[in-house]
Amino acid sequence: MQSVLILGNVTKDVYLRLDNRINNFETDQNGVKWLDLGFNGSVHNYYNRVSIYGGASISLEVLSRFGLNASISGTPATFLDGQFIAKDVHTTYRYILCQNENTSHINPSEATYTTWEAPINNPDWIYIDSSAVIAPKTATAICDYLNLSQNTKLAFFIGKGINQNANHIRELLDRASIIISDAPLEQKRDNHILISGSHIEYMGRRVFWTLDNKRDLLTRFTAHLTIGASVLGALILGKDPSEALLLARANIQNSKLSSTSNLSTLERDIADDYYRVEKSSKQGNNMLEIEAVAKQLVAPGKGILAADESGGSIHKKFESMNIPDDEQHRRDYRNIFFTTPDLEKYASGVILFDETARQVADDGKTFIDYLKDRGVISGIKVDQGLVNFENSDEKYTQGLDGLSDRLKEYYEMGARFAKWRAAFEVTDHSPSEMAIQKNCEILANYAVDCQAASIVPIVEPELVYDGDYTIEQNIEYTGKILDCLFDELKKKNVNLAGCILKVNMVLAGKRQEKQSTPEEVGRATAQVLREHVPRELAGVVFLSGGQSVTQATDNLQEVTNCGPFPWGVTFSYARALQDPALKAWQGNNDNADIARGAFRERLIANANALKANK
Repeated sequence: MQSVLILGNVTKDVYLRLDNRINNFETDQNGVKWLDLGFNGSVHNYYNRVSIYGGASISLEVLSRFGLNASISGTPATFLDGQFIAKDVHTTYRYILCQNENTSHINPSEATYTTWEAPINNPDWIYIDSSAVIAPKTATAICDYLNLSQNTKLAFFIGKGINQNANHIRELLDRASIIISDAPLEQKRDNHILISGSHIEYMGRRVFWTLDNKRDLLTRFTAHLTIGASVLGALILGKDPSEALLLARANIQNSKLSSTSNLSTLERDIADDYYRVEKSSKQGNNMLEIEAVAKQLVAPGKGILAADESGGSIHKKFESMNIPDDEQHRRDYRNIFFTTPDLEKYASGVILFDETARQVADDGKTFIDYLKDRGVISGIKVDQGLVNFENSDEKYTQGLDGLSDRLKEYYEMGARFAKWRAAFEVTDHSPSEMAIQKNCEILANYAVDCQAASIVPIVEPELVYDGDYTIEQNIEYTGKILDCLFDELKKKNVNLAGCILKVNMVLAGKRQEKQSTPEEVGRATAQVLREHVPRELAGVVFLSGGQSVTQATDNLQEVTNCGPFPWGVTFSYARALQDPALKAWQGNNDNADIARGAFRERLIANANALKANK
């Protein structure tokens, strides 16, 4: 059994859940929040008082549960029979203040330097965790010990705020076999494990984690200690980087204030995840590329043109204008939009149909390459339409069969994002829980396949506008759908920082007698987004969904006015951008310049609607 000597400070974390009155906290002129007890005779209640050991005791527990022989330097503390035994251990108290789903903590103003005692029996590892406060003389003593004990390795978790250029800290970093941090290192090192607020990264591998919906309100300090010790324990036991990161994520997301998990339990939990990460790695998955593309697609002041009408949809458009529905006319029609002056100023991306992705521009380049040269990212519609559930008039979206192979081909063609639409109609009996659940599962599976192919998924759950329902019903149904969708995406470990939501605005159905004003749409849409969309998502784009050309722009303006939002918010319109151009073109290329002008006018109008007008 390998042994680990931990250097760190033991803390006693006292959790105080405050009552929910707003006046518990006040914000000063600098935007800093303070606890305001007032001293005015009012009573502020706290309840659910929990006191636990933290700091180095967390590292001791995690490493012990991984089957390692762990101890804390300078203390008689042990982890035995599932409990931290802390006889005669000096502890530092931290008070954790909890309100709603947030925590703040009060630390002592003076740091207590960490105790170092040279061990009698040489450990396999010395682990300096992030609770440690290392004095220069302690660092020298550790390095002297390592010089004498050649077989002992050092792992160093350097916490935020530590001066990495201090001589004694730099000396420890240079001696460490494994370095863990929750902030970037000033000097790049191959043995570095980075723990950010959203992901863990090591050796080119990255997994994403979250504390969302954790009832015990773990602080980031506690979470990072758990993650750091989990990765270290897994690597000491010979796990490869992917498995080590997944074990760490499973441990923090299953942990409670009272305990973390045993290694055997975690290994069962990550079996499917480990297979998926390894499969994704073999397919050339690149999360950094995915996140960068997602960020570009929701760049401020730009939208996404949806030019991905299926064969049936574009046939209806052309039929209404007596335009022949053949490949040449479909190519010429889309060519109008792609060759519009200043397209790249107002559009970050274009969603293509499979046929269009294989067609060529006037200069002989594929449309994908032509758009790339203009600085516009190409995406692809990959779903294959709606079909009815068995014995039901509700629908689901098909197209998962063979999707991985199609995505690989599209990536090689130059596409960097994809779109999948699920449609929900509102009737007396729909959308049902079954239809919501099944469609969200399908959307999540599609998103997994996209990211495995280094393609950004746009997930589009649309509450169909052509219905007779109130804005209140839209708030309810859209909220339910989004909750289910993000629950499924998180279950499948989809990287939300590399994922975009395309969604309907929140308004009354088209056949509802009382129509929604733009101001009502803006308020309701902002409310639903803030209550149901995770902060880590890359962005939200709106579909026009049958709204009139001006209605879609006016409603977008009012949503913008209700910002700012924690994610990029923009438009991804089809008809609301294209209809004036279609009417101007009428299938005659002599009218192409007039059509381009009409399209450009709508692009500019919607880009302007992304600027707050207050």
